[in-house]
Amino acid sequence: MIIQLTGNVNYSITLDPTVWIFDDRKVAFEEAFTFQTTKEASEEDEIKKASQFWDREVYQQKLDPPVNKSISRYDKKKILEGTYVMPIHHFLKNAEINNDAKKALLVTDTGETAITLDELNQSLFLFSQDGKPLNQKGPVHVYFQDGSNKDEPVKGVQKIVID
Repeated sequence: MIIQLTGNVNYSITLDPTVWIFDDRKVAFEEAFTFQTTKEASEEDEIKKASQFWDREVYQQKLDPPVNKSISRYDKKKILEGTYVMPIHHFLKNAEINNDAKKALLVTDTGETAITLDELNQSLFLFSQDGKPLNQKGPVHVYFQDGSNKDEPVKGVQKIVID
């Protein structure tokens, strides 16, 4: 149930999707593909994101990765029954992809899928469905942020090789 991130990176890392359920960076699947359509909403969202980014960076200096400190009973039930994705860009930053890297290979149980580094950077990894880890075709399913593969995600990803 782990994923290796290797290849043209400074640091090869191992990802364990089973612990992401407690990570504050997870996103509910229903909210992952929603887009703001008005300019005002986009500007307000950008300000909010910048504020959250600043708060998160300050917080991460104290504790990395961010983990829910106190969870109410309602939130605990929601977490244990929800479907969640994790943005991969947090982990790519830690792996430090080299400047001469050109693409990424998603190694699955049925073969390989080549994608650009931008697509990988904007990918979302489905790791929990109805509060449970993905056992069939898991440990993660890869969705692109723009929703272009929402109906046909890359399933069964076991390794990511930066080329």
